[in-house]
Amino acid sequence: MIGTISEWLWWDRLWLPGNLTWADLKDEEGLVYARASHLYVTVPYALVFLVVRYVFERLIATPLAASLGVTEKTRYKVEHNAVLEHYFITKSKHPGQADIDGLSKKCSWSSRQVERWFRRRRNQDRPGVLKKFREARYEICIKPWFYNLREVWNGYPRQSVLDSQYWYYILEMSFYFSLVLRITFDVKRKDFKEQIIHHWATLTLLAFSWCGNYIRVGTLVMLIHDSSDILLESAKIFNYAKWESTCNGIFVVFAAVFIVTRLIIFPFWIIHCTWVYPPDYYPPFFGYYFFNFMLVILLMLHIFWAYLILRMVKMFLFGSLTKDERSDNEEDEEGDGETSVTEDNDGHVKATNGCGAGGGANHH
Repeated sequence: MIGTISEWLWWDRLWLPGNLTWADLKDEEGLVYARASHLYVTVPYALVFLVVRYVFERLIATPLAASLGVTEKTRYKVEHNAVLEHYFITKSKHPGQADIDGLSKKCSWSSRQVERWFRRRRNQDRPGVLKKFREARYEICIKPWFYNLREVWNGYPRQSVLDSQYWYYILEMSFYFSLVLRITFDVKRKDFKEQIIHHWATLTLLAFSWCGNYIRVGTLVMLIHDSSDILLESAKIFNYAKWESTCNGIFVVFAAVFIVTRLIIFPFWIIHCTWVYPPDYYPPFFGYYFFNFMLVILLMLHIFWAYLILRMVKMFLFGSLTKDERSDNEEDEEGDGETSVTEDNDGHVKATNGCGAGGGANHH
């Protein structure tokens, strides 16, 4: 059974053009081809990333946060209540007024006490500013195909893997795999589903491009995605440190780089390269359609995030930013109706009663 599945999974026609088989891609002197077995090392590397991240956040990022004046907001620990906890976990984190009235009777509490309990319980599940600062601080070769995209397909699939390509793939996939492991067990934030889709689409795309020897275009896709990340993480750091002018300036630059790389270069250069050029070199096959399908999924996510980014830029440039529609607000635990801090799911946007704001959208 397993042998049949493996034989079908590695069927030549799924991965290679019609005139080639895996036998044609055996290593020779001076030529090394990509193998699926090369990717096994990403699993232990992902675990290493998690350990390194843990050590970095506590030994480096925490002292740095203190030096920049990033402080944690005091949170009240909720009183244990089995009835409310059961409702919170199994039914809803935001009960309606009728449910609040019913729960208050069961617990012999006032409606106000029940509302306060739910506010504090929701805040308890949200990552603090210091935690988000540490996360942000952590996430901070010219070849012919870099400037001539037709060179991507020159000699395909008989293209030897360079050492730089190997390590770029291994480290990138290990990093994304560590993100998947981390967010699976971390606090579930508002764009959890979008993050999961993005990370698994990226891992699938990278794994497929490696096994199908789409490595040249794969490195270009990774460069496109990595180019704006340092700006986003920098904006988040200054946001948490309350350096609003610096944060806003960096965020505008990040938004411009994101739009150029993700909505212009990615579709009109990269996808054009993977969709239009290959038929000039070989007949389209399953891998050709699957690879382009995954790129389109990423493009749709880019459009979704670009819309939110531009919306945020528009609001704070015109001085009207008070809330991001993706926001996962830090609620006032005393219920006085004033919310002094408004952040999105990763704390990328902040507004303090009319003050400036800075931040970004969570992406990779």
